[in-house]
Amino acid sequence: MKVSEFDYELPPELIAQEPVEPRDSSRLMVLHRSTRRIEHRIFWEIVEYLNPGDLLVLNVSKVIPARLFGKKKTGANIEILLLERVENGVWKCLVRPGQKVKKGVEIIINGDLSAVCIERSEDGTRIMEFHPKDDEIIFEKGRTPLPPYIKKEVPLERYQTVYAKEEGSVAAPTAGLHFTTELMDKLKEKGVEFAEVILHVGIGTFRPVKAEEVEKHKMHEEFYRVPRETVKKIEETRRKSRRIVAVGTTTVRTLETIARLPKREEYVGKTDLFIYPPFEFKLVDALITNFHLPRSTLLMLVSAFAGKDFVMEAYREAVKRRYRFFSFGDAMLIL
Repeated sequence: MKVSEFDYELPPELIAQEPVEPRDSSRLMVLHRSTRRIEHRIFWEIVEYLNPGDLLVLNVSKVIPARLFGKKKTGANIEILLLERVENGVWKCLVRPGQKVKKGVEIIINGDLSAVCIERSEDGTRIMEFHPKDDEIIFEKGRTPLPPYIKKEVPLERYQTVYAKEEGSVAAPTAGLHFTTELMDKLKEKGVEFAEVILHVGIGTFRPVKAEEVEKHKMHEEFYRVPRETVKKIEETRRKSRRIVAVGTTTVRTLETIARLPKREEYVGKTDLFIYPPFEFKLVDALITNFHLPRSTLLMLVSAFAGKDFVMEAYREAVKRRYRFFSFGDAMLIL
């Protein structure tokens, strides 16, 4: 399958540069897979589509202030993006421009913080040791790790879901940005159940698909955890023939990863699961997601879930109706 099959035309002005307020006032496109019907709603109306007993699964990973700016001793500007903690004060990073940061090179963040490259990896990442080796100090100096297509500065708390708990992501699981605590309370009042998973969004978010054929793309591993309580809720939901509704593609990848593993009380590990058409979904019955970049693995996952032709039709409709795209854009509910 060609990567070009997942391309589409997007006017640049439809790329959302800032989130709407309140969070749940974004638009919601509803896709009905069985009838190929498309509806146009507002996100807070999602209450109408979820039923008592449905299990809404959230990725509670929290975004860290992962962007740091410093200089070499020569005065050259360097940007560091934290990707994955190796140990306290030692991080796997992306650096820009990469060719200027060789092993042994020191980057001065400011007078109180510096970083030395202690290893270069084949995938282009660097292992950086910070001085002092204190993640709290590193985070104090860090900024919101917004995607490159967002040109405005946005506070970290607004690039964070209201239910985020565990630090570790370098990009937000953006489908969850539409939820408010009030909307979640309404869903709970209706009888919708909630469960939590963790998948820390990593380098895969920033790496485009360079292969011409989808099957040749390799996903980077990302850490995930599915706690015991969530495993029990999934089993109970299945037993009652209720729906499992995934909030975001990261939640889908987590659930479909554990669906392919031997049964356990809880799950912890790393996943490089790449979902593209055709794919047999074993746990996810419905999906809440955003509108994704052309040729991206996220668009391929959504196409596997709803059917490529239907999804591309929906994207053309979204462009026609001036939906807002990407991280701070509008949402899609696939039933």
